[in-house]
Amino acid sequence: MPALPADPTVLHPMPEQPRVVLLKPLVRSPLIEVGAFSYYDDPDDATAFETRNVLYHYGPEKLVIGKFCALGTGTRFIMNGANHRMDGPSTFPFPTMGGSWAEHFDLLTGLPNPGDTVVGNDVWFGNGATVMPGVRIGHGAIIATGAVVTSDVPDYGIVGGNPARLIRTRYEERDIARLLAVAWWDWPVEHITEHIRTIMSGTVAELEQAAAIQRRPTSDSAVAEKPWGSRDEP
Repeated sequence: MPALPADPTVLHPMPEQPRVVLLKPLVRSPLIEVGAFSYYDDPDDATAFETRNVLYHYGPEKLVIGKFCALGTGTRFIMNGANHRMDGPSTFPFPTMGGSWAEHFDLLTGLPNPGDTVVGNDVWFGNGATVMPGVRIGHGAIIATGAVVTSDVPDYGIVGGNPARLIRTRYEERDIARLLAVAWWDWPVEHITEHIRTIMSGTVAELEQAAAIQRRPTSDSAVAEKPWGSRDEP
């Protein structure tokens, strides 16, 4: 029998390496959405991603991560629950300590909220990267080791530093538009399987050729969560 494509519902895609987990079958929080095949690597406890790597997530903002993202050890998302008042003499959140101080909880409402944190498809996070609240990271981006991402990252951008700055883009603007039009991450898993080598090492033109012969996705395709050609907003 021919070999089957990888299974996006398996928690540990490499059984001999329990440090690697697929996030889609792992996460349970309704405030976290993850696309197929995005994974996290951590030698300590990768399965604790929701509590150790998504911090101060009290809602209502969401963390949205696209498909085929690679999250290195220590990648962290700081959510808006970490916010403190800065317009008075003290930034200390007295009402959260309880007792009669809780009567002043209105002092903590209405803090600025930049909204959901959204990561596109095929994004690579280096070891120890940190993403601040409300950041939007485009498709195909690379976040360097130790980067602290405080502002939006363009499609196919490479950023690094603290705060992270755009180092360069991986492709010219015209080719980025072509890659976004192809949106290979939305292909059916069978078509992705046929063109792994092109996706990983081919040219933009070769990827377009593969897209041109792409069959319409079937309703039971494991990875095609949306019609081919559509893409998540970065």
